[in-house]
Amino acid sequence: MSKIKVALVGVGNCASAIVQGVHYYKDAEKEEEAVGLKNLFLGSYHPRDIEFVSAFDIETRKVGKDLSEAIFSPPNNTLKLIDVPKLDVPVLKGSVLDGVGDSVKDIIKIADAPEVDVAQKLKENNAEMVISLLPSGAIEASRWYAEEALEARCAFINATPVFIASDAAWSKRFGEVGLPLVGDDLVDQVGATALHKTLLRLLADRGVSISETYQLDVGGGTESLNTLERTREVKRIVKTKAVETALPYKTSIIAGSTDYVDFLQNRRDSYFWIKGLYFGRVPMQLDMRLNTVDAPNAGSVMYDVIRGVKIALDRGLAGPLLSVSAYAFKHPPQMMRLEEAERLFRKFIVG
Repeated sequence: MSKIKVALVGVGNCASAIVQGVHYYKDAEKEEEAVGLKNLFLGSYHPRDIEFVSAFDIETRKVGKDLSEAIFSPPNNTLKLIDVPKLDVPVLKGSVLDGVGDSVKDIIKIADAPEVDVAQKLKENNAEMVISLLPSGAIEASRWYAEEALEARCAFINATPVFIASDAAWSKRFGEVGLPLVGDDLVDQVGATALHKTLLRLLADRGVSISETYQLDVGGGTESLNTLERTREVKRIVKTKAVETALPYKTSIIAGSTDYVDFLQNRRDSYFWIKGLYFGRVPMQLDMRLNTVDAPNAGSVMYDVIRGVKIALDRGLAGPLLSVSAYAFKHPPQMMRLEEAERLFRKFIVG
C-alpha cells in the first residue's frame, strides 16, 4: 500500500503516543499480535503505512528538533513505549495566535525561531492530511491551521473541541475544494464518555430507569490546565450532549472536567455516578472510578481516523465524513448512538 503522508500540528503528549505507536506496532502481522489496537488492518492499511512528513509547534524545546526527539521533550510527560528512530522530520515553528493560555504561560516556552509558511511546507512535503492536536481553547489557531490545510489542499482532522467539522460553513468550504474533513474533539479508546454511554445504554436496555447521572474528570498535564481555563464549559456541553445519545429519554446528565492535579502528570481519573430505579421502583446507585493515561488513549482511534481519511482520499470523497466523525469524535456533524456510528463506519470502510 502507498504511504499515508501526515502532518502534525502540536507535538504534545498525544502526538508522542501516535508517533510511538507506528513503530511499536510496525512488525505486527496478526490481530492477536497487536494488543491494544482495535484494527490492525483497515481497508488494507496498516499503522506502519502512516508516514509523518511535517510537524509544527511553538515550544522552544521542540522547535528545531527531529520529531523523534521532540515527542519526548518537556513539557511532554506521557509514557515512553518504544525508542523511535530518527525520522528526518524537523519540528517547525507555526503561528502562536491563541495557542498559549494564561494557565500554561509559565510552562510553555515560546521559541524565538521565525514562523514558517505552513501551507508552503505542507506542499513541499506532499502532506495529504493535517491533524490538529492543538490545546483546548486555541480557537483562532485551530481555524488558522484549517485555512492552511485548505490552501495546501490537505484533508483536515480536528481532534480539538473547536467546532470546525461540525460547522456547516467549514464543511462547505472543504467540500467545494474536494477535501475530506473530520472532527470535532477526538474520543478516547478507553474514555470516560464512551464508558459512561455504554453503562447507561446497558442499564436502560435492562429496564432500569435512569433519573440522574454525572461523569467528572480530574487530570494532570497542560491539556487539563487548558481545559479548566478556556474550555471547561464547552467541554461540558460537548460531553453532556454525547452522553445524552445513550438514552432514549431525557434525564439529568452532567459530564465534564472538574480539576487539575499536577502530580497526576499525563494520568486522568474519571468518576461516574448513576442513580435509577429497577423492578418494583427499587432504587439502585452506581459509583465507579476509571484511571487512564491520556496520550495512549488517542492512538487506536486516531489510526482508524487517519486510515479512514486516506480511504476517502483514494475514493475522491470530499466534505464532512459523517461516518468517520460519528465513530471517532464527541461532537460530529451529526450525533449518533455508538452502535449506529460503528455500523456506518464499517459500511464506509468496505465501500
